[in-house]
Amino acid sequence: MNIALIGHGKMGKTIEEIALSRGHKIVCIIDVDNIDDFSSDAFRSADVAIEFTTPATAVDNYRRAFAAHVPVVSGTTGWLSREQEVRKMVDDCDASFFYTSNFSIGVNIFFALNRYLAKIMNGFSQYDVAMHEIHHIHKLDHPSGTAISLANGITACLDRKSGWTENPDETDKLLITNERVGEVPGTHIITYTSDVDAIKIEHEAFSRRGFALGAVLAAEWLPGHKGWCSMNDMLNFLND
Repeated sequence: MNIALIGHGKMGKTIEEIALSRGHKIVCIIDVDNIDDFSSDAFRSADVAIEFTTPATAVDNYRRAFAAHVPVVSGTTGWLSREQEVRKMVDDCDASFFYTSNFSIGVNIFFALNRYLAKIMNGFSQYDVAMHEIHHIHKLDHPSGTAISLANGITACLDRKSGWTENPDETDKLLITNERVGEVPGTHIITYTSDVDAIKIEHEAFSRRGFALGAVLAAEWLPGHKGWCSMNDMLNFLND
């Protein structure tokens, strides 16, 4: 299939390598210095675009891609304050849009484990819960999109937490702390602590390749599926 890349940093280059290894063709690469190429014939020839950029540019990238009638797979996080705007854009353009905070298959298994543990811990109020996430120094948003997805999974199941926070004084909410260190691809640690013990689950990514492969798999699946799609949609479809 023909793939356009929007964003050609370390993640974009890894996606390019994996897409080529799976027999796909990269027909257009758009980065900060060639935004006008959204209107090019090369971009319009793409079956799908894979977008990994920044929170400040992501929504405009979606708008330009939809105007060219190109489906979009996006892994950019930090823009969800504009989610309703993007949902309306997807509907108005009759577009195909695939978004997840993390494309790693392992992380999506971790999401399920996290929800299951939170349901159990809802019956044990002596345990407080907190999360710590670690990413590379180039990641601008915090908490990460993955951390927010994990937090939402916990608070949906845990009656004693009304939401998440980065403020340790808001004790009724799940505290998320973060580090930005070196080139760490991503680590998320969830800890339930009581007076007598602690229960901890952790996911550690070793490289960007797991995220990149997941994004290419989503790009292979998305054409022909309309509307706002997620990793759950793809996994449920493939398991049917």
